[in-house]
Amino acid sequence: MTTGALIFAINNGATDYAAMARWNADNIRRHLGIPTHIITNDQSLGSNSRHFTDLGHVTWHNLTRPDAYDLSPWDRTLLLDADYVVTTDALGVLLEADQDLLAHDSAYDITGCNDFHGLNSFGEHAMPMWWATVMMFRRSDHARWIFDTMRMVRDHWQHYRDLYKIRQATYRNDHALSIALLVCDGHWLEHVAIPWSLATLTPEHTLTAITQDRYRVDFTNTENQRRWISVAQDFHAMGKTQLEAVIADHG
Repeated sequence: MTTGALIFAINNGATDYAAMARWNADNIRRHLGIPTHIITNDQSLGSNSRHFTDLGHVTWHNLTRPDAYDLSPWDRTLLLDADYVVTTDALGVLLEADQDLLAHDSAYDITGCNDFHGLNSFGEHAMPMWWATVMMFRRSDHARWIFDTMRMVRDHWQHYRDLYKIRQATYRNDHALSIALLVCDGHWLEHVAIPWSLATLTPEHTLTAITQDRYRVDFTNTENQRRWISVAQDFHAMGKTQLEAVIADHG
């Protein structure tokens, strides 16, 4: 059985996602020992506009993720965002799992400053959110149905936005994955998840590298006190400019 990682890295005028993906490909090789395939420069489906705290409103090419099943050359695929920082071999356990598809069903702020309760659900009815940041899937009918349904949600986004009463107008892969799992699993809300929460670093905190696989995060806590922590775990770096600076200095 072939195994590898897939990263979508489509640049815009603000962020060099391809450079992030190449840097992460090296991290994946070091820690997981698997090859990486980078999907880049495919803007045929158009784009979204999204506001990022550190970038403002930017063009956001995020519409090709539902095509991952067809684009992957492997039997078992680890699908990652370009800004997901791999510092350990923790994801290796997913590659041994007897599941057709795995993703995170919760995320949290690694500093403890932000409550992600509202982000871990979506829509007026607070349906459970599944995060598309990290996914593992294997060749199977079930996994194909999930990705086909994600594509259906993407192609008819306004309909599904109205159906689930989602306030945000911008299409997100997290929403598409969440809705696809609901549809394919009969709305039983019992899909097996990655057995830990998605560690997340929000843009208002400061990220710097200590070593190749250890980072320093400076932040102001809820008592308005300056604090810092050392991070030596995989995490989602939502601050694109800070991650780009780290890669420029240590890539």
